[in-house]
Amino acid sequence: MLQRKGSERGKRRKKSFNREDIPLYFMALPTVIYLIIFCYLPMAGLIMAFQNFNVTKGIFQSPFVGLKNFQFLFSTTDAWIITRNTVCYNLVFIAVNLAISISLALMLSSLRWGTYAKVMQTTYMMPYFLSYAVVAIVANAFLHRDNGLINSLIRMSGGIGKTNWYHQQSIWPPLLVFVNAWKGVGYQTVLYLAVISGISVEYYEAAVLDGATKLQQARYITIPHLRYIVGISIILAMSSIFRGDFGLFYNVPMNQGMLYPVTDVIDTYIYRALTYLNNVGMSTAAGLYQSVVGFILVIIVNNIVNRIDPDSAMF
Repeated sequence: MLQRKGSERGKRRKKSFNREDIPLYFMALPTVIYLIIFCYLPMAGLIMAFQNFNVTKGIFQSPFVGLKNFQFLFSTTDAWIITRNTVCYNLVFIAVNLAISISLALMLSSLRWGTYAKVMQTTYMMPYFLSYAVVAIVANAFLHRDNGLINSLIRMSGGIGKTNWYHQQSIWPPLLVFVNAWKGVGYQTVLYLAVISGISVEYYEAAVLDGATKLQQARYITIPHLRYIVGISIILAMSSIFRGDFGLFYNVPMNQGMLYPVTDVIDTYIYRALTYLNNVGMSTAAGLYQSVVGFILVIIVNNIVNRIDPDSAMF
């Protein structure tokens, strides 16, 4: 019996490679090459995080300074502010974008007129392709002190209309959340719509026969089928929780010093500091710190999701 089981296992191992899969390997080859060249080979440059990098000496001859470059992030008095802003903004972005994108996906999937649904889907998707430089110009058209739309409407209604919105800290946290959602929700909505379109129609037909309303169908059929992609999306988003979107936090507020307490994140702070210090080692140390923390968070969140719902975890 043991010999038979061993021979069966050997046959299974031999059958693990199938010639019919060779085209799939060739299709995956460009992606593998891309990852090796642009993701894995550059990891050798992480040694600069522990060096006082000198261009003339190169990577392997620059003097080592240990953890001195990492002190740049933690020795400053602004370390708490930029860390708080980075983490809190990303947590709010994840929650808000997830709620809005799922709601939009449910509404678009329930529309009977397909043409209208496609038009709305395209409308939601368009801002995703805009760069934050363009978004900053659009925001400035509303917030400009002299010619902005908001101040113009205030003057038309009899007010003074001379408020400098780029000096008003209180409006920027919700404004940045709105801009991020306006730009990124459309892409997530398309992902959820793709999942919803793959749900068997028989589930909804059976629910209709049982007298279920649209809300009940969404609660007991659609949302449970979305839990897999939602779990993966949350895990991937947690990997970037210590990374601030540079374009959002630098371009949209126009790098105004008055707004630093509410708009400054780790990436923008490092950029401004390194613009004056011109220290490559510090920027490498900051990137390594963010990547390591993101990797640890992915492992932790994946384990949590794995305990709650193993099918929704990545590994």
